[in-house]
Amino acid sequence: MGLGEAKRVVTTKKLKGLGEMAFAVGGGPVNWFPGHMAAATRAIRDRLKLADLVVEVRDARIPFSSASHHLQPQLSSKRRVVALNKKDLANPNIIPKWIRYFDSCSTNQDCVAINAHSKTSVNKLLELVEFKLREVISREPTLLVLVVGVPNVGKSALINSIHQIASSRFPVQEKMKRATVGPLPGVTQDIAGYKIAHQPSIYVLDTPGVLVPSIPDIETGLKLALTGSVKDSVVGEERIAQYLLAVLNTRGTPLHWKHLNNRRLEGIRYDSKEKHEYNLKDLRPKRRKPPNDSDVFYVEDLVTEVQCALYLTLLEFTGNVEDESDLEGLIEHQFVALQKAFKIPHKASEARLMVSKKLLTLFRAGKLGPFILDDVPDANTVS
Repeated sequence: MGLGEAKRVVTTKKLKGLGEMAFAVGGGPVNWFPGHMAAATRAIRDRLKLADLVVEVRDARIPFSSASHHLQPQLSSKRRVVALNKKDLANPNIIPKWIRYFDSCSTNQDCVAINAHSKTSVNKLLELVEFKLREVISREPTLLVLVVGVPNVGKSALINSIHQIASSRFPVQEKMKRATVGPLPGVTQDIAGYKIAHQPSIYVLDTPGVLVPSIPDIETGLKLALTGSVKDSVVGEERIAQYLLAVLNTRGTPLHWKHLNNRRLEGIRYDSKEKHEYNLKDLRPKRRKPPNDSDVFYVEDLVTEVQCALYLTLLEFTGNVEDESDLEGLIEHQFVALQKAFKIPHKASEARLMVSKKLLTLFRAGKLGPFILDDVPDANTVS
């Protein structure tokens, strides 16, 4: 089957949503509400009453699904900045559409895309926060900014960057403690305040990431799991990987990977004299170590092998990606192809789980490309 035929299959009329398909529904709704979240939710709501402005951090890859839905009634009456974090992992062509959407939702709300690890990016956020607080600075000696968001959207990384910027702006203030940053969702379990400015005094209150007790929409739950806001063990790596493959296939993404890696097409392989000791786990947050040339080429070649495996399986696919049975068959075929791409032993008892973990690691590190999984809603949709 030619490329044109594959594209026609991809664009066939949609028959069933991904969240309605058996591989997604089989595990049921996503539920993850550790004990500390209930107490944290109550504390956040109490502090919301005192906050002069709220920074709601969301994952730029899922701007709608990563909303703090349980807090929206309280947030709607507050000055708010929606910070779409991890913009480096999101499709840059779609981000402006989301910013326009959020800006149009309310006169009290603004939106900015950020990378919490970039001081330049965080500075732009602080400038926007100070601008929105300008109207209350003249009558309030102390201002409170509350940072909220679901788990693992980058709140603590943002707080740490704010600290670094504030310490250079206001060196006379007391020594500040950095927020704890961890690779697992829900690591910040206490609510703490951090002074970031003098005259007037502006305090930023960090909060733990909190989800609703149950996420009734299955696909929303899978998106949160795919981007790391829910622990993999709660949903299951295989189920999350199935969803990722379903998204890639229905969008026809692998068909666009044909021309991405010219280095491999030209037959260039890494032959560095440096010994390769890199592990995909090093791509995860807080586990990164500086790669040498051999490591870089190794990851590039591995990504290319994965892209080629998914490209060829979709190109040769003769079914309908919008048909549940056909799509599940394609995904099963792709698991086999990915096992070869990752060089996982054929008889490995946990081969499917190993494939899932490696594929999710590449996606979350942005190695498969920038994505936005949510569609921009109509302007009258509640944000």
